[in-house]
Amino acid sequence: MRVELQIDVHCEEPFAVLHIAKLTPSIQEAIKILEKEGMQNIITAQSAGKVFLIDPDTIEVIRTEGRELVLYSKSKERYLLAKPLYELERLLGSDFIRISKSAIINFRRIHHAEASFNGTMEVVMKNGIEEVITRSYRKQFKERLGV
Repeated sequence: MRVELQIDVHCEEPFAVLHIAKLTPSIQEAIKILEKEGMQNIITAQSAGKVFLIDPDTIEVIRTEGRELVLYSKSKERYLLAKPLYELERLLGSDFIRISKSAIINFRRIHHAEASFNGTMEVVMKNGIEEVITRSYRKQFKERLGV
C-alpha cells in the first residue's frame, strides 16, 4: 500500500482520506486507530479514597456488585466507578462487549469461553476472573467470536 503524508503547520484539525477498492480488516483497524487519535480514552476510578486514571487496555471486567459498579484490572486490582455501565460501554468502544445486564468485558482479554448450564456460557478472563454470559447476550457474543 502506498502512503502519502502531508504536514501542514496551519492545519487545525487533522483528517485522513483513504482511497481504497475494498474495506479489509486491517484497514478497519487502521481507521479505528485514527478515529481514537486525540480522544479521551482514560477512565477515572476510585480505590482507597484515591482517584486513578485507568487505561482501557488494562481493564478486564466491569460489573455491578450490589449497588456498586466495579472495574477489575489485568492484575485483579478493584476500582469503583461513578459512571453508569451503559455510558462506559459506549465510551470504551469495540474492544468491549456486554455479556449480561450487569457486566461488560474486554474482548481482547478473554482466556477462554465454554458452554454452561441453562443455555448460558462462562467466560474466563486472562487474569482468572470468571463471568457468566447470559442467554440474551450469548448470540451476540458468539457472533463476535465468529462461531
